Amino acid sequence: MRDVRSGWAVLVVVAVLGAGVTGGVPARAVRYEAARVSMGCLWEIEAYAPEGSDAARALERALDEVDRLDRLLSHYRPDSEVSRLNRDAAAGPVAVDSEVFALIRRSLAYSRAWDGAFDITVGPLMRVWGFFRGEGRVPDASTLETVRARVGFRHVRIDPERHTVAFDVEGVQLDFGAIGKGYAADRAVDVLRSAGVESALVNGCGSTMAAIGAPPGATGWEIPVRDPLQRDAIAMRVTLRDRTLSVSGGAEQAFESGGVRYAHIMDPRTGRPVTGMLMVAVLAPAATAGDALSTAVFVAGPDESRRRLARAPGIEAHLFVPAGDGWRTIRLGDAAY
Repeated sequence: MRDVRSGWAVLVVVAVLGAGVTGGVPARAVRYEAARVSMGCLWEIEAYAPEGSDAARALERALDEVDRLDRLLSHYRPDSEVSRLNRDAAAGPVAVDSEVFALIRRSLAYSRAWDGAFDITVGPLMRVWGFFRGEGRVPDASTLETVRARVGFRHVRIDPERHTVAFDVEGVQLDFGAIGKGYAADRAVDVLRSAGVESALVNGCGSTMAAIGAPPGATGWEIPVRDPLQRDAIAMRVTLRDRTLSVSGGAEQAFESGGVRYAHIMDPRTGRPVTGMLMVAVLAPAATAGDALSTAVFVAGPDESRRRLARAPGIEAHLFVPAGDGWRTIRLGDAAY
């Protein structure tokens, strides 16, 4: 189905026979699949639609939308809107694309609500700990303290009337890595829905998933969640129907130094990688919220997250924490969702 090296969509169309009608999808439907490399990882979409529909083109347009947002939000692209902000906003207010401004404003709201556990200014910390290029290193105390002075959502000043953004210190860097894939998944879903697609699963990099309806004959999309410690094992399974799954974990990017394992998810408030947490899986109505909250919960931990999620209806979080040689789960939030 996929050609990861090309970076372009690969489409597969398969006739599927089923019994009955589920979520508006007829029993005899066609399965469409598309894959593309974007945002530095693989995006996949699977959809079911009646024969003769325009679903194949809808999947292409949805992946085009992910590519568009990558061009807009990537801090790796020197010509992106975010890179322009990172270069210029410390010198004074910078007029920003309305979509980027809205996402910055929303991100700052999450930061305030979670007392900085979620923070899009964490980029300098990722760099000084060596996670951007994968080598990994423990910074000395002086270097870390210097970098911490550039991190914190309160350094970002926005003007809602003029749609401008400014930084109040040099060296602030915005990084949408903890919310950008969720936002892109939501926009891809919007594209699919506007094309009349009633059954689809958007899979962003294996960590962010957004479901529309259900496959023919099923109650929802069955999604396995990988074990946080064993790559080939399954920790849990969830069923998605018109909701999303976001997973944050430290297994993929980590290094060891002096007998200590450091994972890539940072606590912006301490300037250090989070410890005592293996993985967080969040079920939410929308992937933008799910992505932000999976990071916030990972950083905040069980006690603080329990209090805050009590005021967030429709959000269910599964926290995987170390227990002996393995792990145990803590379930928080709206268990009835």
